[in-house]
Amino acid sequence: MNKTLTALYDSFYTLPQAADTRAEIKTIHKQLILKLDKPERRLVLRLIDAKDRLAEETSIDSFICGFRLAWRLANELNSYPESGRPTQSGQTEWDARCTPQERWELPDEG
Repeated sequence: MNKTLTALYDSFYTLPQAADTRAEIKTIHKQLILKLDKPERRLVLRLIDAKDRLAEETSIDSFICGFRLAWRLANELNSYPESGRPTQSGQTEWDARCTPQERWELPDEG
């Protein structure tokens, strides 16, 4: 299931352009090359790569969790029997099945 949701994520997600951020990354990378020796540079780049992987995994996980929540909500709303829907004259309480376009009368408080 996660493979399917990951494929769905990949089909909908588009990487932001972020030209300013990409230019800043290139500038900082050039500064690192000038100031750090190769072992230190590798260490910093490994740290950045790990952080990028974590951000990507978090993004995918967030999408999957949101999709599953939406799926559960849709299933819950669709599982109510049609006869169980409140009618305009017989509604006793507000619930998530009411659409904004429908006008319902509030129940008597007495």
